[in-house]
Amino acid sequence: QVLSLPIVVIVHGNQDNNAKATVLWDNAFSEIDRVPFVVAERVPWEKMCDTLNLKFMAEVQTTKGLLKEHYFFLAQKIFNDHSASLEDFQSRSVSWAQFNKWFDGVLDLTKRCLKSYWSDRLIIGFISKQYVCKLLSTEPDGTFLLRFSDSEIGGVTIAYVIRGKDGSSQVENIQPFSAKDLSIRSLGDRIRDLGQLRNLYPNTPKDQAFGSHYNSEGGG
Repeated sequence: QVLSLPIVVIVHGNQDNNAKATVLWDNAFSEIDRVPFVVAERVPWEKMCDTLNLKFMAEVQTTKGLLKEHYFFLAQKIFNDHSASLEDFQSRSVSWAQFNKWFDGVLDLTKRCLKSYWSDRLIIGFISKQYVCKLLSTEPDGTFLLRFSDSEIGGVTIAYVIRGKDGSSQVENIQPFSAKDLSIRSLGDRIRDLGQLRNLYPNTPKDQAFGSHYNSEGGG
């Protein structure tokens, strides 16, 4: 007899994310000589980071992996803790229950529609709305960046700053684009269409940053 790779049988598409997470958890954290189906309930966050990075790079087929600031954002999101430092998270452990479908939605969107943008480092992606406001509030009018939506699983949104004549600033978030949206009109072409967007944060003119992605068919 021989152990197979883990298999999960589902009966409906809405179980897909949990099934993928189960398989990933089993592949990444099961011991070679374990009792079948027995996997640690909690694993160190640092170990989880390595797994998420390997999965992201393999699924998206990119050489540009996750960065330290991406892990920090993911830790804040998974542990629902915005006061801890990056070092504080290193010693924590994460359970399967905390490993939710949000990351899988991001992965699917990036793989299907955003691979070239991610590989060109045009998408910050893993960053909180609060931190985006902090970054953009001191920037010139029309400065923007791209982040994965908190509210819409598998969505990417554009945040940009509007600066009034009195010098005051306001950060706006465009309604998230889903994979379906980006299959109709690509992200590059949507960015070109939006006249209020001028410079990709911190200071790259949008035509310079996204010019090679204009007039593309599909989502890149």
